[in-house]
Amino acid sequence: MASLIRILTTLLIAVGFATPTMAQSDLGNWPTQRPIKMIAVFPPGGSVDQVARILAPVLQAELKQNIVVENIGGASGVIGTTAVARAPADGYTFGLVFDTHGVNPSLKDNLPYDTLRDLVTVNLIGTSPMVLAASKKSGITSMKQLMAESRAKKPFTYGSIGIGSLGHLAIADFAKKTGVDWVHAPYRGGGPMVQDGLAGQIPLVVGSMFLIKPHADNGGLIPLAVTTAKRTADMPNVPTLAESGYPGFEAPAWWAVIAPAKTPPAVVNAMYKAVDKALKTPAVAEKLKTQGIQILSLNPDTANAFVAKQIGVWGKFVIQNNIKE
Repeated sequence: MASLIRILTTLLIAVGFATPTMAQSDLGNWPTQRPIKMIAVFPPGGSVDQVARILAPVLQAELKQNIVVENIGGASGVIGTTAVARAPADGYTFGLVFDTHGVNPSLKDNLPYDTLRDLVTVNLIGTSPMVLAASKKSGITSMKQLMAESRAKKPFTYGSIGIGSLGHLAIADFAKKTGVDWVHAPYRGGGPMVQDGLAGQIPLVVGSMFLIKPHADNGGLIPLAVTTAKRTADMPNVPTLAESGYPGFEAPAWWAVIAPAKTPPAVVNAMYKAVDKALKTPAVAEKLKTQGIQILSLNPDTANAFVAKQIGVWGKFVIQNNIKE
């Protein structure tokens, strides 16, 4: 009889009728009920949109469920992030955010959500240098030339993906400390900003390596400096801002997947693992690497601690530099 029971149990497990594990039961029917929405919180064409669309087909294959990328841009990511925070916490809505996610709580009055209370960070995907670049049509070819013309009182405007983005904060503080008078032009996202830079509508732009590098490779934008402490292997001839008169500055861009805070922990963990696996696939890893992203894939506990630290650091920075919308 004991042998028969063991044989029957083995057969049941083999055909999938055995009692589910705790992790499986916690997941319930997820993600089989309907497609999963991934909200990219910036418009099409920028790095957030591109990262989301690189990940989506691989996640779709891993989870065996359709992943629908929806762009909800505006207000430095706030509008799209609000949509995530207010979505049902059922595991069918996630978001992909940029570094503005850690600045917005200090920059914006009456934020429609509490970043740490209403949202959970599922996976911190990775980091990348920010790049200050000049439009080819501006005639600027080096940081040295830019600084010389700026100190000669020639006016310059630089675009960023929005007020309070790390690009904005980095360049605003650099301009202040080096005594140059640059005007900030905020955009709704990286795509529209780059298009204006390529067209010569704006002389300077600052964005992630992911966003700037393809256009630098094609010659439409001229990279002038990076915001990391050391030069990057992706642009070895481009100096750091520290080398350009601002020692000690470091402000890498970063990307993360988020979800409504009350999303079941088992679902959050399952999505973290799915994203982690996607990031480790050769195709995804190579696409992100070629765009200058250093993959981290931090788990929810570590990722949420990272976001909390970013909020603290940049909150102080915003106040000290009197950055306002």
